[in-house]
Amino acid sequence: MDSVAGFGFKTSWLAVRDRTPGEVANALELHDREVLDWSTGTDRAYRYGVYVAAPVPGWTLAHGRLHVPAGFDATEPPFPDWLRELSRHLGEVQFFASERVPDYHAWARAQDGELLRAYCFIGERGEVPLFLGGPTVDEVELGIGIRGTEPGREHWSDDEWTAWYATTPSEFDVMTMAGRWSIDPNTIDDAIVTATGIYGLPPSVSNTSPTVS
Repeated sequence: MDSVAGFGFKTSWLAVRDRTPGEVANALELHDREVLDWSTGTDRAYRYGVYVAAPVPGWTLAHGRLHVPAGFDATEPPFPDWLRELSRHLGEVQFFASERVPDYHAWARAQDGELLRAYCFIGERGEVPLFLGGPTVDEVELGIGIRGTEPGREHWSDDEWTAWYATTPSEFDVMTMAGRWSIDPNTIDDAIVTATGIYGLPPSVSNTSPTVS
């Protein structure tokens, strides 16, 4: 992957309200920490590890394509409890993910140990494997994320399938949801992020970095 400044597509991240990078790094239990600038940290987190950036107004972002979270993704059973536990330590914690292949798009929000909303769509499978809590006002207004994987789909007509797919998100919709709930990292002006952040590895991750395309 070429060097990038900023992030948003083909990765996962957390948005944490009104917390310092140190507090977020501690909650994630990052080890082998380094102090890195925004461009270097976000670039490295696309390949390995987690970069907790210096706060943008009101929000601290923790980015890691492979390791937010580490060892599983939003479709797997540990995910809800992982986000709940982070929010017990950090208050409001939001999760976003977008991968073009396998068309994996997710968002979730937890507050003080309560999972308020979680949604994930896997386009490759045509499924919504995660649908917890009712759709938020933002989802309803945008018309995305408002339907789960429903019974009886094997009997649907083409029109019913078309209507269902119309509610499923693209990678751009993930960015829109992030902008509605907190901040779209793809819109951050790289030049204004002059403070350093913290790069590190979660507890289950070694310091041997593979190559990720």
